[in-house]
Amino acid sequence: MKQKILVVDDSSLVREMNKAQLEEAGYEVLLAQDGQEGLALAREASPDAILLDLMLPKLDGYKVCRILKFDKDFEHIPVIIFSAKESDSDKKLAEQSGADAYMVKPFNLELFTQTIQRLTAKPNQDQAN
Repeated sequence: MKQKILVVDDSSLVREMNKAQLEEAGYEVLLAQDGQEGLALAREASPDAILLDLMLPKLDGYKVCRILKFDKDFEHIPVIIFSAKESDSDKKLAEQSGADAYMVKPFNLELFTQTIQRLTAKPNQDQAN
């Protein structure tokens, strides 16, 4: 069964490029163009992982991540922040929001695949509690 990845980015070019690369790598890909749509789709589809931009309309990536990570029904979904922002303060804020990993654009499929494998390979202890 293919892993389902939700890509949330306001750039249609970035979404489509990521979708093409991820599908070629064997993932099923869902797309959202803003934070509100991303949050709704995450709740509806319960993806295996979320690739989340920070600078989004309606709800920014930090808020989307925080809402999901502080909800018992969705906290198990790995969230990878994917942003052009490279500062340590942005990375720290993403970590405080509950992000599981942080990747800087442009998209690196090999790094993403390694990160997904690392995040989804470990057993989820929280679901057992």
